[in-house]
Amino acid sequence: MTRRSIQNSVIPYVVLVLGSVVFVYPFLWMIATSLRSLAGVGSSGASVWPHEFLWSNYSRAVTSFPFWRYALNSVLTTVIPIVGTVLSCSLAGFAFARLRVRFAGVLFAVVLATMLLPGEVTMVPQFMLFNNLGMVDTLYPLILPAFFGSPFYIFLFRQFFARMPSELADAAVVDGCGWFKTFWLVYLPLARPAVVAVSILLFMGYWNNFLGPAIYINSDKWKTLPLALAGFQSVNGTDTPLLMATSVLITIPCLVIFFVAQKQITNGITFSGGK
Repeated sequence: MTRRSIQNSVIPYVVLVLGSVVFVYPFLWMIATSLRSLAGVGSSGASVWPHEFLWSNYSRAVTSFPFWRYALNSVLTTVIPIVGTVLSCSLAGFAFARLRVRFAGVLFAVVLATMLLPGEVTMVPQFMLFNNLGMVDTLYPLILPAFFGSPFYIFLFRQFFARMPSELADAAVVDGCGWFKTFWLVYLPLARPAVVAVSILLFMGYWNNFLGPAIYINSDKWKTLPLALAGFQSVNGTDTPLLMATSVLITIPCLVIFFVAQKQITNGITFSGGK
């Protein structure tokens, strides 16, 4: 091998390794700190090796505040919106991809144009709407908007369905299926990579959502884990190991789901819809 070919093959790996170290170091430090004593945090500094393994920090983390109640709220405000977003966005994406109606292109452009609106523009009107409906300090404002779709995921599903063979719809119509039955029985099962990719991306966003609960939730019983974690120090003082142990527990679901289904994410986002 020539010197140039060696450089071309080695340099990218070096850059990737250095970048990985930069991104993984805070997480390793968080895990190490969660296993230390309060005195060991100050003496260990930036080390990523715990030196002491106090697994009791994790049991203290789930008992020092209503962890499981907040976890249930987080599950409700994550799983239900994922189902609502996938259903609404896949239906809209299928309609834009397969239904031949007038002004479909204009409507799709309008949907995409809404992505240009920053969230701050709709934040106040949406809060006023839920306040007038008496839904503030409940989980409804964190769940109901998901059933009205998201322009980015509508676009993703539309691109996925558009790449599927049109003969699938023709065969379904010949067999007597209507458009909804064609979508439900033919196209949606074949769109599993897109469904999984969208679900995982939504899980990351909803599970770690802090702004929404901070706006709508006032009482302690409806808090989600990110919102509860924000007030954790006011309850437990400066107990850094306990704070890091709680943060690790909140982060674990995202890590597990991402690493288990990362291939599905790639397949869904690359729009490999042909079967």
